Amino acid sequence: MPGTYSQLLLHVVFSTKERRPWIVPEVAQRLYPYLGGLVRAEKGVLYDIGGVEDHVHMYLRWRPDGSISDFMRTIKARSSKWVHDTFGELGVFAWQDGYSVFSVSKSQEEAVKAYIAAQAEHHKKEPFDSELLRLLRAHGVTFDERYVNE
Repeated sequence: MPGTYSQLLLHVVFSTKERRPWIVPEVAQRLYPYLGGLVRAEKGVLYDIGGVEDHVHMYLRWRPDGSISDFMRTIKARSSKWVHDTFGELGVFAWQDGYSVFSVSKSQEEAVKAYIAAQAEHHKKEPFDSELLRLLRAHGVTFDERYVNE
């Protein structure tokens, strides 16, 4: 076969350190486009992004030759520095260690986008730790519940 063809669609979820509510609307309106630029710089395609004050959801296409762990390390490091440089009052801003990533079928694309778009409304009813546990279980991810709430 003369080329490599892929459709690696991912739903990535990551939170602020200690789940602090640092991503207020004025931060989010600038942070989300910046994260999109970072995804593009790493040769990915960001299809959707959203979240609430303490975590972010990204729906993206990833490349077959890239490590998701390297990608997330870069995204978190560069965006933390950017937040520090852009919002002086957030000098203590940091991302929590770790992240969750789920593969997405193209047939579920609209459902994932709708889920991300409804984050503010969704989190009026369900806290982040409960949401994350539900996502992990729905995707059949093995985990130790002791470490999910850190």
